[in-house]
Amino acid sequence: MLQTKLESNALAVLQGKIQLIEADEGAIYLVGPIKLPVNLYGETVIFQWYCWLRHSLVTEDYQEIIDQLATANLADYQQSSVLVYGDFQEADDALIRMHSICHTGDIFGSKRCDCGYQLKQSMQNIVDHGTGALFYLADHEGRGIGLFSKAMAYVLQENGHDTVEANESLGFVDDSRNYDDAIRVLKTLRSKPVKLMTNNPKKLEALQQAGLPIAGREPLWGDKSEFNANYLQTKVLRSGHIGEEGACPND
Repeated sequence: MLQTKLESNALAVLQGKIQLIEADEGAIYLVGPIKLPVNLYGETVIFQWYCWLRHSLVTEDYQEIIDQLATANLADYQQSSVLVYGDFQEADDALIRMHSICHTGDIFGSKRCDCGYQLKQSMQNIVDHGTGALFYLADHEGRGIGLFSKAMAYVLQENGHDTVEANESLGFVDDSRNYDDAIRVLKTLRSKPVKLMTNNPKKLEALQQAGLPIAGREPLWGDKSEFNANYLQTKVLRSGHIGEEGACPND
């Protein structure tokens, strides 16, 4: 039998680390900050880690939420994270990255894309800048199509499809990612302007449409090779990403 009732002292500690963020439907539960030493290019850097969970139940009785976790299929919830560095709440200038999970690039170091490079480089840029946050969005695999569908899309790409054609051939749109929850968390952690690291104008538009004060954009190109040349070119020519020279053909 699972024991889900927490001792009162443990619950008191957790209650001080959990925030409820209201959403259009249900709620977002944000836990943190948690000290997280990270190996970044051979150096140990201290970030503050938060994780969030979207749930249909809206309550500040966190014991009730915790009780449900032991029997829930948590894989369905796709919990996302944010790594914060420096005085993110109060610093006048902060750098952020909305990073979509890439199982193959982030974990395996695949050279078919530039995601692994963008993940590590954005973290380094935040540290060099002095303060910022990396949002790691767990339900964005394959621009929103999921890992299994991404694997099938890779098969199609190996047989002549580009990334857009592969997604569309499987019945998906090119990009179905949603940033609403991440934006709600961002608003909870900071109200001052942010500068966004991205080559994708859709990410910038999502923040602007949510009423967030934007201080600017910083490009994030790199790790180009023979393995991802077509992938990167398709990003610019078909998905509207801003090229290294600053031009966006679909703007």
